Amino acid sequence: MARQSPGTRIQDRIVTVGGGTGSFTMLSELKRFANQISAIVTMTDSGGSSRRLIDEFGRPLPLGDLRQALVALSRSSRLWGDLFNYRFPDSETGTLGGHSLGNLILHSLQDLNDGDLLEALEDAAEILNTAGHVIPVTLEHSMLCARLEDGSVIYGESSIDLPEGRAVLPIEQVFLDPDVRASVRARKALERADVVIIGPGDLYTSIIPCLLVSGVAEAIRSCEGEIIYVCNVMTKHGETDGFAASDFVRELHRYLGRRVDTALVSTSTYPQSLLDAYASEQAFPVRADLDEVRDLVPRVIAGHFSTIDRLIRHDAERVILGIWPQQGT
Repeated sequence: MARQSPGTRIQDRIVTVGGGTGSFTMLSELKRFANQISAIVTMTDSGGSSRRLIDEFGRPLPLGDLRQALVALSRSSRLWGDLFNYRFPDSETGTLGGHSLGNLILHSLQDLNDGDLLEALEDAAEILNTAGHVIPVTLEHSMLCARLEDGSVIYGESSIDLPEGRAVLPIEQVFLDPDVRASVRARKALERADVVIIGPGDLYTSIIPCLLVSGVAEAIRSCEGEIIYVCNVMTKHGETDGFAASDFVRELHRYLGRRVDTALVSTSTYPQSLLDAYASEQAFPVRADLDEVRDLVPRVIAGHFSTIDRLIRHDAERVILGIWPQQGT
């Protein structure tokens, strides 16, 4: 695949919306192509190192996805990114076991800035020499909840994300408890964006939690730029079992109306050995029902946008060149 030349960097103000591994992958590659990136990050993580910092020190907001986005946009040496992502090994007696060093650094920077998370993020961005801005979608604490088909409710992002040990029923609705407001920076970034990229990422635990924050969907709907949704390549057991591409788009429409201008849908095929490994986890390729997607959005970009190696993930360079093919010249 052709690589970009120095003179072809995208000049648009690009805002990404999401969190987790999908957002990290996209941002890591997008920084090679674009000059003005703002990553709006979901703030509902309820597990791991983030959960422990909240419990032990009273921090109201999780730090993990913020850390990942900062590392993804880093232009410093790989060592700095590796340090921020370093996780201490579990220990029976030690208190650091399982903690991410980057979370501890962000925690320390907050203390040095009298608890101001935005100032801490700016300091971390300076350390990592980021190629853009990382913006928490909200500065208020909230819990992600999922109402299932039978009316029961699951509390906490990590409980929704890990369905082991509970009956897996379709998710009827996700909501925040309590309702929270968008940060001023997040709202302004969305309103002024030339391009908003939603995804890739888990639908109910990475993407929709951002859209649930008061002011976010409104800012996207009022934005004059292009709204692009990068559809998932795989379903996720306990969240999107049996979903086709059009199902993902319909869920976005619940929050954004028909304010999705472009949907990027992967039509990749995979070796059976790789599919078998995912089938053991009850995860399957998202069906690319392109005719139905075209009934929902004005523009559909279809093509081979995912990897076919050990893991099935988006190939971020292919995604970017699918959206901006001129970048490959």
